[in-house]
Amino acid sequence: MKILFVEDDPELAQWMIKALKQRYDFIIDWAEDGAIADNRLRTEEFDVVILDLGLPVINGRSLLAAMRNRGDNTPTLILTARDTLTERIGTLHDGADDFLAKPFAIEELEARLVALVRRSHGRNTGTFSCGGLTYSPAEQRFTFNDAPLELTPREHSMLRVLIQHAGEPMSKQKIMDRMFSYDAYIQLEAIEVIAHRLRKKLSGSVQITTLRGIGYVLEANLP
Repeated sequence: MKILFVEDDPELAQWMIKALKQRYDFIIDWAEDGAIADNRLRTEEFDVVILDLGLPVINGRSLLAAMRNRGDNTPTLILTARDTLTERIGTLHDGADDFLAKPFAIEELEARLVALVRRSHGRNTGTFSCGGLTYSPAEQRFTFNDAPLELTPREHSMLRVLIQHAGEPMSKQKIMDRMFSYDAYIQLEAIEVIAHRLRKKLSGSVQITTLRGIGYVLEANLP
C-alpha cells in the first residue's frame, strides 16, 4: 500500500512513518504542506491519502476540494486535532472518506487505511486473487495454492502491486513508484531482477508476463 501523508508537523510525521513501517508493509511518502501534496497527487498515484487540515500554503479542506473537483477519488482519511461534529460533517461533505481524531492508536489507523483501500477496490472480501494466488491486505500475507508464500520484502511489495492490478499491464516505472518511497534511489533494472525471482516461486495457475515495451502483467493461466 502506497500512502501520501500530508502533515506539517515533522515530529509527528516521522513518528507515524516509522511506526507504520515497523508494523506493516506500507510505502509512505510525506508532504509537509498542501502545495507539495497537490503537486504529488497530480503526477503520482497513491492508494490512500492521510490528510491534516491545518496545513500551510493550501489548507487540507482546499486540497481535498481540489482533488475531488478534478476527479481524483483517491481514498482520503482526515487526521486532525479538530474533533468537532461540525468539522467531521464538513470534511465528509467535502469528499473525505474517513475521519480520525488525534491522539489515535496506530492499530486503529492501520485498520481504517486497509478498509479504505478495500472499499475503493470494491473487494468486499478484503482479499485479492489471481489463479491460485491470494493476498490479504489486512494480514499483509500471500498464499499460493492454499499454502503460505515466503517472499522477501521487495518481492512482497512488487507482487502486492501486481495482484492489486491483476490483468492490467503495469510499466516498470509505475511498479517502482508504488513500491518505493519518493526519495528512494532504485534502478529500473531492479524490477527485472525481482520479477525473475518471483517467477521461480510462482508456477502453475498464475504467471507474470513480460509485455515488450510496456512492462508486466499478472494473469491466471488458463486450464
